[in-house]
Amino acid sequence: MLYSTRTPTQKRRQLRDLLAAPEPLVLPGAFSPLAARLIEQRGGAAVYVSGHMVAADLGLPDVGLTTATEVAQRSQQIARVTDLPTLVDADTGFGEPLNAARTLQTLEDAGVAGCHIEDQVNPKRCGHSDGVEVVDADTAVHRIRAAVSARRDPEFLVIARTDARGPCGLDAAIDRARAYVLAGADVVMADALRGPEEYREFRRAISAPLLANLNEFGAGEPLTVAEAREIGIDAVIYPMTLLRAAMGAAQRCLETVLVDGSQRAVVPEMQTKDDLYELIGYDSYAAFDEDVLGVTSVQR
Repeated sequence: MLYSTRTPTQKRRQLRDLLAAPEPLVLPGAFSPLAARLIEQRGGAAVYVSGHMVAADLGLPDVGLTTATEVAQRSQQIARVTDLPTLVDADTGFGEPLNAARTLQTLEDAGVAGCHIEDQVNPKRCGHSDGVEVVDADTAVHRIRAAVSARRDPEFLVIARTDARGPCGLDAAIDRARAYVLAGADVVMADALRGPEEYREFRRAISAPLLANLNEFGAGEPLTVAEAREIGIDAVIYPMTLLRAAMGAAQRCLETVLVDGSQRAVVPEMQTKDDLYELIGYDSYAAFDEDVLGVTSVQR
Protein backbone atom coordinates (compact mmCIF):
# COMPACT_ATOMS: atom_id res chain seq x y z
CA MET A 1 0.00 0.00 0.00
CA LEU A 2 1.05 3.61 -0.62
CA TYR A 3 4.75 3.56 -1.41
CA SER A 4 7.69 1.20 -1.84
CA THR A 5 8.65 -1.17 0.96
CA ARG A 6 12.33 -1.06 -0.02
CA THR A 7 14.90 1.60 0.80
CA PRO A 8 16.73 3.50 -1.95
CA THR A 9 20.01 1.78 -1.02
CA GLN A 10 18.38 -1.65 -1.28
CA LYS A 11 17.13 -0.77 -4.75
CA ARG A 12 20.55 0.50 -5.77
CA ARG A 13 22.18 -2.75 -4.70
CA GLN A 14 19.45 -4.61 -6.57
CA LEU A 15 20.22 -2.66 -9.75
CA ARG A 16 23.91 -3.50 -9.48
CA ASP A 17 23.07 -7.18 -8.97
CA LEU A 18 20.79 -7.15 -12.01
CA LEU A 19 23.54 -5.62 -14.15
CA ALA A 20 25.90 -8.39 -13.07
CA ALA A 21 23.45 -11.12 -14.10
CA PRO A 22 24.12 -13.14 -17.28
CA GLU A 23 20.95 -11.92 -19.04
CA PRO A 24 20.60 -8.30 -20.28
CA LEU A 25 18.59 -6.17 -17.88
CA VAL A 26 15.46 -4.81 -19.61
CA LEU A 27 14.27 -1.39 -18.44
CA PRO A 28 10.94 -0.24 -19.92
CA GLY A 29 10.31 3.49 -19.71
CA ALA A 30 7.64 4.56 -17.21
CA PHE A 31 5.89 7.84 -18.03
CA SER A 32 3.92 7.85 -14.76
CA PRO A 33 3.81 6.15 -11.37
CA LEU A 34 0.93 3.99 -12.59
CA ALA A 35 3.02 2.84 -15.55
CA ALA A 36 5.82 1.92 -13.14
CA ARG A 37 3.33 -0.17 -11.14
CA LEU A 38 2.34 -1.94 -14.36
CA ILE A 39 5.97 -2.73 -15.19
CA GLU A 40 6.38 -4.29 -11.77
CA GLN A 41 3.07 -6.18 -11.93
CA ARG A 42 3.95 -7.67 -15.32
CA GLY A 43 7.30 -8.99 -14.15
CA GLY A 44 9.70 -6.20 -15.07
CA ALA A 45 12.95 -6.05 -13.14
CA ALA A 46 13.65 -2.31 -13.28
CA VAL A 47 12.16 0.99 -14.45
CA TYR A 48 13.59 3.72 -16.68
CA VAL A 49 12.65 7.42 -16.70
CA SER A 50 13.56 9.05 -20.01
CA GLY A 51 14.24 12.77 -20.36
CA HIS A 52 12.55 12.69 -23.76
CA MET A 53 9.54 11.06 -22.13
CA VAL A 54 9.32 13.61 -19.31
CA ALA A 55 9.53 16.45 -21.83
CA ALA A 56 6.90 14.92 -24.10
CA ASP A 57 4.53 14.32 -21.19
CA LEU A 58 4.88 18.02 -20.34
CA GLY A 59 4.00 18.86 -23.95
CA LEU A 60 7.57 19.89 -24.77
CA PRO A 61 10.17 18.76 -27.33
CA ASP A 62 13.37 17.14 -26.12
CA VAL A 63 15.55 20.21 -26.66
CA GLY A 64 16.76 21.00 -23.14
CA LEU A 65 13.63 22.79 -21.92
CA THR A 66 12.91 20.60 -18.92
CA THR A 67 14.60 21.43 -15.63
CA ALA A 68 16.42 19.29 -13.10
CA THR A 69 13.58 19.97 -10.67
CA GLU A 70 10.94 18.68 -13.09
CA VAL A 71 12.91 15.51 -13.84
CA ALA A 72 13.64 14.88 -10.15
CA GLN A 73 10.01 15.40 -9.18
CA ARG A 74 8.70 12.97 -11.78
CA SER A 75 11.45 10.48 -10.91
CA GLN A 76 10.58 10.62 -7.21
CA GLN A 77 6.89 10.10 -7.96
CA ILE A 78 7.76 7.03 -10.01
CA ALA A 79 10.47 5.57 -7.76
CA ARG A 80 8.43 5.73 -4.56
CA VAL A 81 5.51 3.61 -5.82
CA THR A 82 7.51 0.59 -6.94
CA ASP A 83 9.91 -1.84 -5.29
CA LEU A 84 11.88 -1.95 -8.54
CA PRO A 85 15.03 0.15 -8.97
CA THR A 86 14.56 3.24 -11.11
CA LEU A 87 17.18 4.55 -13.54
CA VAL A 88 16.87 8.18 -14.68
CA ASP A 89 18.02 10.16 -17.69
CA ALA A 90 19.76 13.24 -16.23
CA ASP A 91 20.53 14.79 -19.64
CA THR A 92 23.78 16.79 -19.47
CA GLY A 93 23.56 17.15 -15.68
CA PHE A 94 21.65 20.39 -16.39
CA GLY A 95 24.68 22.64 -16.63
CA GLU A 96 28.32 22.76 -15.70
CA PRO A 97 30.13 20.20 -13.48
CA LEU A 98 28.76 21.81 -10.30
CA ASN A 99 25.25 21.50 -11.73
CA ALA A 100 25.90 17.85 -12.53
CA ALA A 101 27.02 17.28 -8.93
CA ARG A 102 23.89 18.95 -7.56
CA THR A 103 21.68 17.03 -10.00
CA LEU A 104 23.13 13.73 -8.83
CA GLN A 105 22.49 14.54 -5.17
CA THR A 106 18.97 15.71 -5.98
CA LEU A 107 18.28 12.39 -7.68
CA GLU A 108 19.77 10.54 -4.72
CA ASP A 109 17.29 12.39 -2.52
CA ALA A 110 14.51 11.43 -4.95
CA GLY A 111 15.18 7.76 -4.17
CA VAL A 112 16.23 6.62 -7.62
CA ALA A 113 18.87 3.93 -8.11
CA GLY A 114 21.05 5.64 -10.70
CA CYS A 115 21.25 8.12 -13.54
CA HIS A 116 23.08 8.71 -16.79
CA ILE A 117 24.77 11.95 -17.80
CA GLU A 118 25.66 12.69 -21.42
CA ASP A 119 28.30 14.68 -23.25
CA GLN A 120 26.07 16.85 -25.41
CA VAL A 121 26.23 20.65 -25.42
CA ASN A 122 23.63 22.69 -23.55
CA PRO A 123 20.85 22.85 -24.57
CA LYS A 124 20.83 19.21 -25.59
CA ARG A 125 18.49 17.41 -27.98
CA CYS A 126 17.30 13.88 -28.59
CA GLY A 127 20.38 11.77 -29.32
CA HIS A 128 18.72 10.24 -32.39
CA SER A 129 17.92 13.57 -34.07
CA ASP A 130 19.98 15.51 -36.59
CA GLY A 131 22.42 18.17 -35.49
CA VAL A 132 23.60 16.61 -32.22
CA GLU A 133 26.67 18.40 -30.84
CA VAL A 134 28.97 17.30 -28.04
CA VAL A 135 31.24 19.24 -25.71
CA ASP A 136 34.97 18.66 -25.80
CA ALA A 137 36.17 15.48 -24.12
CA ASP A 138 37.75 17.26 -21.13
CA THR A 139 34.50 19.06 -20.29
CA ALA A 140 32.59 15.80 -20.54
CA VAL A 141 35.06 14.03 -18.24
CA HIS A 142 34.68 16.84 -15.70
CA ARG A 143 30.91 16.30 -15.67
CA ILE A 144 31.31 12.62 -14.89
CA ARG A 145 34.02 13.21 -12.31
CA ALA A 146 31.84 15.84 -10.60
CA ALA A 147 28.85 13.51 -10.46
CA VAL A 148 30.92 10.64 -9.08
CA SER A 149 32.54 12.91 -6.48
CA ALA A 150 29.15 14.22 -5.35
CA ARG A 151 27.75 10.74 -4.76
CA ARG A 152 26.98 10.13 -1.07
CA ASP A 153 25.63 6.60 -1.41
CA PRO A 154 28.33 4.47 -3.06
CA GLU A 155 25.60 2.13 -4.33
CA PHE A 156 24.10 4.87 -6.53
CA LEU A 157 24.89 4.01 -10.15
CA VAL A 158 26.58 6.63 -12.34
CA ILE A 159 26.29 5.97 -16.06
CA ALA A 160 28.24 7.98 -18.62
CA ARG A 161 26.49 8.40 -21.95
CA THR A 162 28.31 9.47 -25.07
CA ASP A 163 26.52 10.95 -28.07
CA ALA A 164 29.75 11.37 -30.01
CA ARG A 165 29.03 8.66 -32.59
CA GLY A 166 27.07 10.99 -34.88
CA PRO A 167 29.19 14.15 -34.86
CA CYS A 168 32.62 12.61 -34.22
CA GLY A 169 32.52 8.96 -35.31
CA LEU A 170 32.71 5.60 -33.59
CA ASP A 171 36.40 5.76 -32.65
CA ALA A 172 35.89 9.06 -30.86
CA ALA A 173 32.89 7.66 -29.00
CA ILE A 174 34.99 4.70 -27.85
CA ASP A 175 37.83 6.97 -26.72
CA ARG A 176 35.38 9.07 -24.73
CA ALA A 177 33.80 6.02 -23.13
CA ARG A 178 37.20 4.82 -21.95
CA ALA A 179 37.91 8.24 -20.45
CA TYR A 180 34.55 8.27 -18.64
CA VAL A 181 35.28 4.90 -17.07
CA LEU A 182 38.62 6.23 -15.84
CA ALA A 183 36.72 9.21 -14.40
CA GLY A 184 34.66 6.82 -12.27
CA ALA A 185 31.60 5.91 -14.34
CA ASP A 186 30.10 2.54 -13.35
CA VAL A 187 28.45 1.90 -16.72
CA VAL A 188 28.79 3.29 -20.25
CA MET A 189 25.98 4.09 -22.66
CA ALA A 190 26.74 4.77 -26.32
CA ASP A 191 23.76 6.37 -28.02
CA ALA A 192 22.78 6.18 -31.68
CA LEU A 193 25.20 3.47 -32.75
CA ARG A 194 24.45 2.19 -36.24
CA GLY A 195 23.77 -1.49 -36.18
CA PRO A 196 24.97 -4.61 -34.40
CA GLU A 197 28.53 -4.44 -35.76
CA GLU A 198 29.14 -1.07 -34.14
CA TYR A 199 27.79 -2.39 -30.86
CA ARG A 200 30.15 -5.37 -31.14
CA GLU A 201 33.11 -3.08 -31.78
CA PHE A 202 32.13 -0.91 -28.84
CA ARG A 203 31.69 -3.95 -26.62
CA ARG A 204 35.16 -5.27 -27.53
CA ALA A 205 36.73 -1.92 -26.68
CA ILE A 206 35.03 -1.22 -23.34
CA SER A 207 35.49 -3.34 -20.22
CA ALA A 208 32.76 -1.63 -18.17
CA PRO A 209 29.10 -2.73 -18.30
CA LEU A 210 27.34 -1.44 -21.41
CA LEU A 211 23.81 -0.03 -21.72
CA ALA A 212 22.04 0.25 -25.09
CA ASN A 213 19.07 2.40 -26.15
CA LEU A 214 16.48 0.37 -28.10
CA ASN A 215 14.50 3.40 -29.28
CA GLU A 216 12.01 2.30 -31.94
CA PHE A 217 12.32 5.51 -33.98
CA GLY A 218 16.06 5.98 -33.71
CA ALA A 219 19.03 6.06 -36.05
CA GLY A 220 18.39 2.50 -37.28
CA GLU A 221 16.52 -0.71 -36.55
CA PRO A 222 16.74 -1.31 -32.80
CA LEU A 223 18.45 -4.42 -31.51
CA THR A 224 16.40 -7.23 -30.06
CA VAL A 225 17.15 -8.49 -26.57
CA ALA A 226 18.51 -11.67 -28.14
CA GLU A 227 20.94 -9.64 -30.25
CA ALA A 228 21.95 -7.62 -27.19
CA ARG A 229 22.63 -10.86 -25.31
CA GLU A 230 24.77 -12.22 -28.15
CA ILE A 231 26.80 -9.00 -28.32
CA GLY A 232 27.35 -8.92 -24.57
CA ILE A 233 25.30 -5.82 -23.72
CA ASP A 234 24.40 -5.69 -20.04
CA ALA A 235 21.23 -3.57 -20.07
CA VAL A 236 18.73 -2.17 -22.57
CA ILE A 237 16.23 0.67 -22.25
CA TYR A 238 12.93 1.29 -24.04
CA PRO A 239 12.63 5.05 -23.38
CA MET A 240 9.42 6.05 -25.19
CA THR A 241 7.79 2.71 -26.01
CA LEU A 242 5.04 2.68 -23.37
CA LEU A 243 4.24 6.37 -23.80
CA ARG A 244 3.93 6.00 -27.57
CA ALA A 245 1.74 2.91 -27.17
CA ALA A 246 -0.48 4.65 -24.60
CA MET A 247 -0.83 7.82 -26.67
CA GLY A 248 -1.60 5.78 -29.79
CA ALA A 249 -4.42 4.02 -27.92
CA ALA A 250 -5.65 7.33 -26.48
CA GLN A 251 -5.68 8.88 -29.95
CA ARG A 252 -7.76 6.04 -31.38
CA CYS A 253 -10.16 6.17 -28.43
CA LEU A 254 -10.58 9.92 -28.68
CA GLU A 255 -11.29 9.73 -32.41
CA THR A 256 -13.99 7.14 -31.72
CA VAL A 257 -15.61 9.27 -29.01
CA LEU A 258 -15.59 12.42 -31.13
CA VAL A 259 -16.89 10.68 -34.27
CA ASP A 260 -19.37 8.19 -32.75
CA GLY A 261 -20.47 10.20 -29.77
CA SER A 262 -19.79 7.13 -27.61
CA GLN A 263 -16.89 5.13 -26.24
CA ARG A 264 -18.77 1.83 -26.52
CA ALA A 265 -16.78 0.54 -29.49
CA VAL A 266 -13.46 0.84 -27.66
CA VAL A 267 -14.48 -0.28 -24.17
CA PRO A 268 -13.21 -3.86 -24.86
CA GLU A 269 -9.73 -2.39 -25.48
CA MET A 270 -9.67 -0.49 -22.17
CA GLN A 271 -8.13 -1.53 -18.89
CA THR A 272 -11.03 -2.71 -16.74
CA LYS A 273 -11.98 -1.11 -13.45
CA ASP A 274 -11.00 -4.30 -11.60
CA ASP A 275 -7.62 -4.41 -13.32
CA LEU A 276 -6.97 -0.77 -12.41
CA TYR A 277 -7.97 -1.33 -8.79
CA GLU A 278 -5.75 -4.38 -8.58
CA LEU A 279 -2.83 -2.41 -10.02
CA ILE A 280 -3.15 0.43 -7.49
CA GLY A 281 -3.83 -1.98 -4.62
CA TYR A 282 -7.28 -0.67 -3.83
CA ASP A 283 -8.20 -3.51 -1.45
CA SER A 284 -5.08 -2.91 0.66
CA TYR A 285 -6.24 0.65 1.34
CA ALA A 286 -9.65 -0.59 2.41
CA ALA A 287 -8.05 -3.20 4.68
CA PHE A 288 -5.76 -0.60 6.25
CA ASP A 289 -8.68 1.75 6.81
CA GLU A 290 -10.72 -0.98 8.47
CA ASP A 291 -7.80 -2.07 10.64
CA VAL A 292 -7.25 1.47 11.94
CA LEU A 293 -10.86 2.65 12.20
CA GLY A 294 -12.72 -0.62 12.68
CA VAL A 295 -14.79 0.25 9.61
CA THR A 296 -13.80 1.17 6.08
CA SER A 297 -14.51 4.51 4.44
CA VAL A 298 -12.77 3.36 1.26
CA GLN A 299 -15.41 2.07 -1.11
CA ARG A 300 -15.05 0.79 -4.65
